[in-house]
Amino acid sequence: MSEEKEKVMMCLKKRRVKPVGVLCFMTCSAFAVLAQNGSFERLDAIINSELKETNTPGAAVVIVKADRMVFSNGFGRANVETNEPATAEMLFRTGSMTKMFTALTLLSLVAEGKVKLDEPVGKYLKGLTPRIALITFHLLLTHTSGIRDEGRPYGPHDESALRDAARNIKDDYLFTEPGQIFSYSNLNYVLVGAAMEEIAAKPYADSVSERLLKPLGMTRTTFRPTEAMTWPLAQGHNARGDAQPAVVRPFTDNVAGWPAGFLFSSANDLARFALAFLNRGMLDGKQPIAQTNIGAMSAASVDIPGIPVKYGYGLRVEYIRGVPIVGHGGAIPGFGAQILMSPEHRVAVIVLTNKSGARLEKTVETALEMMLPLKTKPEAKPKPSLTIPDEEMRSLVGMYSHSPRQFFEIVVQQGKLFLKDEEDLLPLQKIGVNRFLMRQGNAPEPEDVTFVTGKDGKPAYLHINGRAFRKAANEKK
Repeated sequence: MSEEKEKVMMCLKKRRVKPVGVLCFMTCSAFAVLAQNGSFERLDAIINSELKETNTPGAAVVIVKADRMVFSNGFGRANVETNEPATAEMLFRTGSMTKMFTALTLLSLVAEGKVKLDEPVGKYLKGLTPRIALITFHLLLTHTSGIRDEGRPYGPHDESALRDAARNIKDDYLFTEPGQIFSYSNLNYVLVGAAMEEIAAKPYADSVSERLLKPLGMTRTTFRPTEAMTWPLAQGHNARGDAQPAVVRPFTDNVAGWPAGFLFSSANDLARFALAFLNRGMLDGKQPIAQTNIGAMSAASVDIPGIPVKYGYGLRVEYIRGVPIVGHGGAIPGFGAQILMSPEHRVAVIVLTNKSGARLEKTVETALEMMLPLKTKPEAKPKPSLTIPDEEMRSLVGMYSHSPRQFFEIVVQQGKLFLKDEEDLLPLQKIGVNRFLMRQGNAPEPEDVTFVTGKDGKPAYLHINGRAFRKAANEKK
């Protein structure tokens, strides 16, 4: 047997998994068919290469097609101190991917008539300040509430902390009026989760488990660290540049943020969610997710300024090289996550990593290319730098604030436009109407910066990295 064939056979042995209900995972012989044309062998190579390139200790990768999981494997190390190998059955923290499960659980309560999306959160969660109490569930789920973003990886472990945290979101957390603009905020989902406790009359984690996780057969998925630690668990890592990755200690946990980004899950468990999602809520001959709820969360409810992406309920909605895709990413100290699903082609790609914010973009792109009829990737060309008229520069100048500690200033110096971040002056390159690029430090790619105009046609917000910053009113001279 040739060396290359031996490698393929070893990979097939690693990927042999047990059937799960009537939606069986692909058998070893089926893998062999794909392995013969080099598809999965190429994906293996990309994953291993990207782990080294991004200095990520380990990852779990799963691909779902139609009614089965066609690829499932762990790569690298779950823990750099023990060298334990990562597997697709291990638990990772999923970060903001959690928002999908919070949204779907609330939608199940909506389907039962226990709450309406256009109702104010204060109808169910008492003790909120007046303006916060009036914000509807629709605005919270779509990040159009006007509440600033805030997320703390460490906090209390007592589950009563969730409602306490929600009631601590005061009127001064509103950086703009509700319904004006998309601005990603973890606090939106904190309010949703806390209200769910009142609506369902039980702890948030129990509602998600009973209404979604257990019906889906996601037997290892949990919010509770003391339960997660009873299963094989990947350790989170930090790594700067080429430095040796180090285990994050203590392990991150904050009950106050559970609904926004603290779910533990495995790639194999998440495959069960994807299978149900791609099959109109059906799994194992049952209907654990209502088809109408899948449609509701997938609807492109609001625009994200500056990029061709919309947001539904806990899901991004976009086109990737001509194919409609829904999904969500996740980043939390020690971990990164990504799930992308094509309902039209019934394909999903799931990637979990154990390094802060790592998402293995090349791996995801390769997997999508293997499984979907993507259009040819356009040749990367530098975006043309357009001239910025003096009048436009003057209109953009000013302070833009998201919170008392999060703000930018736009300034003009020597006839050029800059974003001032503390002491740093970052040049802005105009690439379109109200659209600019900004390169920060040694970042490999520039960031998109978009200015959003108000009803008067004048700049009202600066939008960057999914967050909106409101322009301060001009002072009278």
